[in-house]
Parts: sequence; C-alpha cells; structure tokens
Amino acid sequence: MSVDQDNKMGTMRGGRRSGLIAAIRPYIEPAPLAAFFLGISSGFPFAMIGATLTTRLAQDGIDKKSVTAFSLAFLVYNLKWLWAWIVDGVRLPLIGRLGQRVSWLIVAGLLVIAAVINLALVDPRASLLTTAYAAVLVGLAGATFDIVIDAYRIELLEPRQLGAGSGMSQYGWRIGSAGAGALALVVAGFAGWQAAYLACAALALPAMITGLVMREPARRVVVIGKKSLNDVWQSIVGPFGEFMARRGAALVLLFILVHKIGDTLANLTFRLLFDDMGYTNTEIAIYDVGVGFWAFLVGIFVGGVMFTRLGLKRSVLIALVLMAVSNLSFAALAAAGHSSAGMAGAIGFENFASGIGGVVIVAYFSALCDLRFTAAQYALISAAASIVGRFVTGTTAGAMIESLGYVNFYLLTTLAAIPGIIVYWLLLKSGLVDEAMGSAAEVTD
Repeated sequence: MSVDQDNKMGTMRGGRRSGLIAAIRPYIEPAPLAAFFLGISSGFPFAMIGATLTTRLAQDGIDKKSVTAFSLAFLVYNLKWLWAWIVDGVRLPLIGRLGQRVSWLIVAGLLVIAAVINLALVDPRASLLTTAYAAVLVGLAGATFDIVIDAYRIELLEPRQLGAGSGMSQYGWRIGSAGAGALALVVAGFAGWQAAYLACAALALPAMITGLVMREPARRVVVIGKKSLNDVWQSIVGPFGEFMARRGAALVLLFILVHKIGDTLANLTFRLLFDDMGYTNTEIAIYDVGVGFWAFLVGIFVGGVMFTRLGLKRSVLIALVLMAVSNLSFAALAAAGHSSAGMAGAIGFENFASGIGGVVIVAYFSALCDLRFTAAQYALISAAASIVGRFVTGTTAGAMIESLGYVNFYLLTTLAAIPGIIVYWLLLKSGLVDEAMGSAAEVTD
C-alpha cells in the first residue's frame, strides 16, 4: 500500500471514529445522563400496577375479570393535568429551600415509595377493594412523580439537548419498567410478593438523587407566591390560556390529538394477530419481546442522532411517515401468513420507527412548553396525545378486526396515521411550527 493510500485509509478511519464520537457525545453530557436516571424512576410505578400486579393477583387466585378491572388505575395518568398546576405554583414549606423542582421531586418520590410499600402490605385475598385503592394510590403518586420528572427534564435540558435527553429518558423508562418487573418476579420467587414490592420501591431513588446532584434547573422560571383565590384560579387556567393564545395553537392541538391514532390502534392488537396466526409463546418471546426490544433501543439512538443532525422539524416529519409505514408491514404479514422472518421484520421495523418517534416527538412536545408552566403544559400535552388513541382503540379495535379482517384493519390504521402527517405538514408550510413553540425551545445565554 502506498503512503498516499495509507494516509487516505487513516483519514477514513479517523473520520468514522470522529463521526461516531460526535453521534455519542450528546448522550453522555450531564443533563441527558440525568434524564436517563429520571426515566428509570418514572418507569417503575407503571410496572407496579401493570403486568407485575396482574401476575401477583393471578398467582393469588383472583379471577380474570377482577384482574383486568385493575387497568382502571392507569386512568389516573390521563388525568394528571388536573393537578399539575400545583407542582408549578405551590412552594413546599421547609424543603422548598432546595428549589421548586428539586423539593417536589423529593416529596413525590417519597409519596411513590410510601404508596408502593402500602401496596406491598395489602392482601388481595383478604380484600380486593383495599388492593384496588392501594393500586390507585400508586397511580396517583406515580402520575405526580411523572409531572415533576417531565418538568425537571425539560428545564434541565438545553434546546439542543432535547433530542438526546428525550432518548435517554426513553432508555431509562424502558429499563425502569422492565427492571422493576423482572426484579419483582425474581424476589417474589423466593421471598414473596411483599418483599418484591418493597425491593422495587427503591427504584424511586435514582430521580431523587439526580435532583439533589444536579440541583434546581438554571432555566426554571419562578411563578410562585400566589395567595388569593383569583391567583389560584389563574394558576390553573393560565397555562392553558397561554398555550391557546399562541398563533397556530389550535392546529398544534389538533396534531397532538390525532397524530398517534393509527399507531395506537395497531399497537394494541399485535398479540391478537400473533395468536390467530398460530405463533407459539416461544416465537412471540423471541421476536415480539426480543427483536422488538433491541429494535426499539436502536430506534431511540437513531432518533437522537436525527434530531442533532437534521433538526427538530424534519425529524418529526420523518418519524411520522415511518410510524405510518410500519403499520403496512403488519398488513403484509397478515396477508403472507405464518412467517418467522416476516414477524421479525414487521416487529423490528415497527419498534425501530416507534423508537425514533418516541424521541423526536417527545422532544417536540417538550419544546412546546412555556418555562413558567412546564409541569402543567406538558401534563396536558402528554395526556391529550394518548387519550384519543386509547379511547378509539378500546371501543372499536376488536369490532373492526372482526368485520374487516387483519389485512384491511392494518391498511385502515395506515390511513388513520395520514391526518397527523397532513396537519404537521400544514404547520411546517405555514411556519407555525416555529411560531407556536414555547420558551423551552429558546436558547438562553
């Protein structure tokens, strides 16, 4: 090899190395790393009242009808916007000296720990109603923890870090949720369910410690000190009024409501498809859980890189198109019949697209917040983003599959994703994406 060729190869290797370092660097900065630990604590309460509680109740001999009724505890997460304003506007006595966000992070974390311990101590076989109340309390505490964590994450991250920070938060949430479920099963196997829940309660600590280490966000805008009833009322309606007063707010709200309908309709029916197509539990575990999990993690990383390289606006549009196209892969799988390769491809692509969308769309929603009302506005946005899709799915998905068949159903879910793409394209063409942004997207000195 000539000297020139050797130098050229060295330059190429160096270019690849520097490109990889540049792609990874945003993820290892202090604020995105903090978002990772915040995500861990955010994910575990959800698991405590989800699959983990379902398994516990089933092993305690509770009938299936009663077990599925416990899913109502998740409704609390969709209602968190009703009390999110308190996190923005009420200063806690004594501990409030740590700062508005940090003090609420500590208190909400302690509430989660107390609620999980309470759920650990109840006996479903003795009183199912008491267990239901305990599950709702975990939901209330977990939703409050989410409110504070989301606000703290948004205010901690600089605008350029929103993509990487959202990605790290997604990584943390997945690890916290899956880790809590796995830890509970392992501990329950040799020490019982009470010990399992007590062990999982410690997963609230990462967010609390992160708050103490990182301290109050520099971008936090203080709006406390309300005293009169009118001031309290303004603290409730003010965040919503500020958002709706922006140019293009109505179109942005429409996008928030409709962008995930097709994706949600499809996602909650995959296991029905796999069962009807005759896939074994082993195949589902390998492809749906295994391949899907890793594809999702790769998608999160790619989403963060896309945000950094392409910017928020183009990244969101690409993510929306990918998520719509991913539904077509399941129509193709349903048409082709039982195929391990087809299942791996469909699941892999869907989770990859969802990972990208989870990063860039969460970053976009974060950027919509006004730093004076971060907790209240993000709670409203996140609730609005999921409630329509869940309502449509819960009330019509099964009936649609029975009447249309799987192929036509997934084609319909692809079409249902198109309105979200069109609304966002209109926002882009009119320049309203920029005009409707909140102060969280503004670069400060």
